[in-house]
Amino acid sequence: MTFTYPAVFTPKKEGSGYHVVFPDLECCEADGPDLEDAIDNAAEAAYNWICAEMEEEECELPSQTHEGDLELEEGQFVRKILVRIKLLPDND
Repeated sequence: MTFTYPAVFTPKKEGSGYHVVFPDLECCEADGPDLEDAIDNAAEAAYNWICAEMEEEECELPSQTHEGDLELEEGQFVRKILVRIKLLPDND
């Protein structure tokens, strides 16, 4: 399965790097010392969040918010993060 969610990147005020939040994935956040690492860490955080949600008995994955509907502060920007999850059949 493939999922795409918008992530809001905020440059850190001190030093370099970015803090990333997913408006649609509650409490799903990541950081990175540069943009490339922040994107990689955000993808891993989203992957882990989605996998954990899919393990729940009542799995309800949120809809994707349109980028234009997000209110951004100065310096923030949005990138869509793609997550692929391979579903394997149960071995029971």
